[in-house]
Amino acid sequence: MVDRPLRQRFVLDTSLFLTPEIRDDEDLEAACLDLLDLISEAKLVHNISCYMPPSIQAELTTMLEDRAISDEVLTKLDTWVITKSPAHHEVRIPADLVYEFIDEMSERVDRGLRVSEKAVRKAEESRAETVEEHDHMTEVDKVISDLRDEYRDTLRQGVLDSREDFDLLILAQELEAGVVTEDQGIINWAEDFGLRYLKGRNFPPLLREYLAAGDPDRWRDET
Repeated sequence: MVDRPLRQRFVLDTSLFLTPEIRDDEDLEAACLDLLDLISEAKLVHNISCYMPPSIQAELTTMLEDRAISDEVLTKLDTWVITKSPAHHEVRIPADLVYEFIDEMSERVDRGLRVSEKAVRKAEESRAETVEEHDHMTEVDKVISDLRDEYRDTLRQGVLDSREDFDLLILAQELEAGVVTEDQGIINWAEDFGLRYLKGRNFPPLLREYLAAGDPDRWRDET
């Protein structure tokens, strides 16, 4: 370990491991193994620590198991990424942020209602028609399908919408850590919380740069 460890801390989101954009041409298992190897080296060399709240760890483990990822990945995840519960009763959130969240959700509900109203009118106009190349699907079915997608985007895209996301931010605030995610909703709230954040796709290059500072021949050759 170096004489003056950097003592950097990061809280990792599920999207760091699963988002296709960060994997280049690697398959999921190879990408996860490469990432966890970087995390382990960064911990041993620079004392850079990575954390996850239990809710995120459980979510990620379930997703990896559903994709038939090997036990090696799960073992490395448990070894090198620290699972820690956020101090819900100790971390304080400014009232202004709560008001902002309430206002934003109220506005999104109104927008969601307008999306629903538009879909109802469209369904009424075309309920007897069938969709080309889909004899089993009526136009109403198509409208409902589109409604689900548009309603989901309107209410959830770019907003904090789960306990897992909230746990991530609270833990990062408690540890004074950087947030690593590809989720725009988490990024928006990390900015409001005054937290450091990093896009998931930029995290492996960041770790390689830290490692290259001490061993450039090895780590810069791998970028």
